Amino acid sequence: MDTTPALSLFDEAYESRTAPWVIGEPQPAIVELERRGLIRGKVLDAGCGTGEHTMLLTRLGYDVLGIDFSPQAIAQARENAAQRGVDARFAVADATRLDAEPGYDTIIDSALFHIFDDTDRPAYVASLHTACRPGGYVHVLALSDAGRGFGPEVSEDVIRGAFADGWELEALDTTTYRGVVGPAQTEAIGLPAGSHVDEPAWLARARRL
Repeated sequence: MDTTPALSLFDEAYESRTAPWVIGEPQPAIVELERRGLIRGKVLDAGCGTGEHTMLLTRLGYDVLGIDFSPQAIAQARENAAQRGVDARFAVADATRLDAEPGYDTIIDSALFHIFDDTDRPAYVASLHTACRPGGYVHVLALSDAGRGFGPEVSEDVIRGAFADGWELEALDTTTYRGVVGPAQTEAIGLPAGSHVDEPAWLARARRL
């Protein structure tokens, strides 16, 4: 990512309900993580957006908090949870400035890592290290540079470099990220606006040392 996008870009996307990452359901890759038993203990959903993963995990009995820097995202997440009868918890928070308390056993990042530029990424990963308990895990689902330009993309080297110190990168697998094609993406993706698309992605599992 050349430059980390401004908060206003995300707020505008949520307010206009045109965010291409809002699909109205959890990402299949995150659902599979839970099915494999890789989510445990106290959970933080960092960059929770409209709350799909937080609601999923709340329904399944996890102690989970969803956070997002965008007030518009959190407002919609709370609205979604109320409409679906899910007692999910959300808060407006900056994921680059997380506290050590309460300390999380699992942190989920679905499409947040890849928005940060080379300057902001180290601060974000350091914040994750602060918030994650020793021996805890961070799972990162990020768009891959093998994709067609659906959104910000990162390479394998970027992920490995980000989690080189203070972490053990236990897995870095290829997977897909599901999104909705927007008007600005139709040419790159080759599909009409409104189409659902599964783009190449990375799924990283990093253990906090």
